[in-house]
Amino acid sequence: MINTKVTLAGVELKNPVMTASGTFGSGSEYSEFVDLNKLGAVVTKGVANVPWPGNPVPRVTETCGGMLNAIGLQNPGIDVFCERDIPFLKNYDTKIIVNVCGRSVEDYCQVVERLASEPVDMLEINVSCPNVKEGGIAFGQDPKALEAITKEVKKYAAQPVIMKLSPNVTDITVMAKAAEAGGADVISLINTLTGMKIDINRRTFALANKTGGMSGPAVKPVAVRMVYQAAHAVKIPVIGMGGIATAEDAIEFLMAGATAVSVGTANFFNPYATIQIAEGIQAFMEKQKIQDLGEIIGCVE
Repeated sequence: MINTKVTLAGVELKNPVMTASGTFGSGSEYSEFVDLNKLGAVVTKGVANVPWPGNPVPRVTETCGGMLNAIGLQNPGIDVFCERDIPFLKNYDTKIIVNVCGRSVEDYCQVVERLASEPVDMLEINVSCPNVKEGGIAFGQDPKALEAITKEVKKYAAQPVIMKLSPNVTDITVMAKAAEAGGADVISLINTLTGMKIDINRRTFALANKTGGMSGPAVKPVAVRMVYQAAHAVKIPVIGMGGIATAEDAIEFLMAGATAVSVGTANFFNPYATIQIAEGIQAFMEKQKIQDLGEIIGCVE
């Protein structure tokens, strides 16, 4: 019997495949394409303490091998999320990971405290949000700020905490160690790379925000490298993401040291991607006569 189960901070997933926040809603819009019961976990869209309207349009544009987005974490807020989305996801046999965003440490802690009594399995803290009290630099770009917010969030969290790291830093290992020092149970990476596109015919920016987060297959080599470095820098589990579109992509991340993987941009051009990747990992294990997924996690030194 092939074992595809993985464990993250005591939470067992039936397989290592989950959705990347912001690319799958909270599951309902994809449920007619994807049997959510077959996923290791559903990671929800970012949830804030109050509704966020997001950025002005246009806020999505295609790039070679990927896309840029400047959605601005539009979301209906924690109250609507708890009333509407959690009950929907509880209908399925999959783990629920809630992505949390905020503009200040207090914002994050309010959401985390509210979720303490809700039936969700883990929290993923999006530290790529700009810290309004520190002049707009993202929490995840300053190791001291990252360690501090991790410590604060952990005070209020009833569930294991995943810190989602920004790749827009000089040394990812410094950030991974800062999250671990702050008490993170797991880290996930990478979030999007900052990019820009100019519309030459209109002589203006393709996105109203000027810059956006770049994701998709083009970022995968950067993501694999950062996951490998982070996995070797910390003792806590790592969730790998960034350009995963096939089972082969996912297996690369697992071999680099990720315990689980998140599928993001691929959901937009192939709604069946997550299931195909989960099935593809199983097929690879059968072909290679691998009994337990643990045999290949971090096998590349």
